[in-house]
Amino acid sequence: MQNVRKPISNLRWWIGALLFASTVINYIDRQTLSLLAPYLKLQYHWTNSDYANLAIAFRVAYSIGQSVFGRLMDRVGTRRGLTITVICYSIISMLTSFARGFYSFATFRFLLGAGESANWPAATKAVSEWFPKRERALATALFDSGSSIGGAIAPFLVLWIYFRWGWRPAVAVPGALGFLWLIAWRLLYHPPEVHSRISQSEREMIAADKHEDETAQGPGVRPRWRDLLKIPQTWGTIIAKTFTDPVFFFITEWFPIYLVAKGIELKTGLTAVWIPFIAADLGSFFAGWLSGYLVRRGISLGWARKVPIIYGGFGMTLLIPTIFTTNEYAIATLFAFVTFTYAGFTIMANTLPSDLFHSESVASVSGLGGTGTGIGTIIAFKLIGYVSDARQATGTHAFDPIVILAGIIPFVGMILTLLLIRNNEATERGLVRRI
Repeated sequence: MQNVRKPISNLRWWIGALLFASTVINYIDRQTLSLLAPYLKLQYHWTNSDYANLAIAFRVAYSIGQSVFGRLMDRVGTRRGLTITVICYSIISMLTSFARGFYSFATFRFLLGAGESANWPAATKAVSEWFPKRERALATALFDSGSSIGGAIAPFLVLWIYFRWGWRPAVAVPGALGFLWLIAWRLLYHPPEVHSRISQSEREMIAADKHEDETAQGPGVRPRWRDLLKIPQTWGTIIAKTFTDPVFFFITEWFPIYLVAKGIELKTGLTAVWIPFIAADLGSFFAGWLSGYLVRRGISLGWARKVPIIYGGFGMTLLIPTIFTTNEYAIATLFAFVTFTYAGFTIMANTLPSDLFHSESVASVSGLGGTGTGIGTIIAFKLIGYVSDARQATGTHAFDPIVILAGIIPFVGMILTLLLIRNNEATERGLVRRI
């Protein structure tokens, strides 16, 4: 007689927890270089422009990979696609410990960027498959908060290993975490329609939400990239990420160097390093809760998403006052406000593909947004390296022009996103969902 396995209560949130854990590991892996950069710069005699080029090597592969792997996830499915990419980037992360200089570091960072690029398109697609629209923002906040948690954990793990055993173990050990995660992923993740551990009530709830969308909009087909790029809402989701995420990546990958330029030692300034990441984590959950609350109160889905985008655009301008201080706690506080409000903006940007597009296109649109982010980040990092090197004589003000731009650009992105994300002719034609 075949054993009937007991359903797991609220299985969709267990799936969300797996996506969160994947993002945590993803960010710990990528943070190793930025945390070790002040020490590797001395050991290998790198300039800020050299470090920028290493970061750009990661971003080039990451920006291409977002679109390529987004399309792949729509074709092969989330379970298989994420399995392949996590295996790849975990191996590459461990192999980085064999780097001998600039070019080998650049090669490994390029390969790591390619492997890690699949996480956001895959997670966004999984959320669209497992969560009804009233819960998607909170579910997106859950997995996206892994970036800030990973960023907060990384200094303690990576620097602890570095100060005891050197940089090579500090790079290799985080890479092994992905293989532990894969065990849980392979055991637990399947689409809700065929999952053996989902309760009947949860399966019906998910199916009813999907049926409601299909009834209102018609069944989706997998459009080509060029078809997607003709839709204003596609550009709205691309801009929402392209004008904000590079600022967060400036914080994640340049913050240790920025603090040193401000005269703050990393050994004594760990508070300044991790507080903005915790603030981003809180901002993710607040925005996810707030958007869901507004939907439950009868506010339209569009405005429930736009409210965090608006306060995010305004909040990120608080980067600009940091040019007037070298106080560790003042800098940490201002950056914390910035990352808290940024999190609201980016959670909505990550949720919009699953709100607007049918399942067959969700990962593709998410990937296009990631590619836009990658292109914006490459330009930003090149500029950061050049400007900070050219302004070294200004001491603690070397990064001032970069910080001012980083405060203005998301505000512009907010305005453009509000103009593009609205019901229009594409909505009436059934190319996107009504919000």
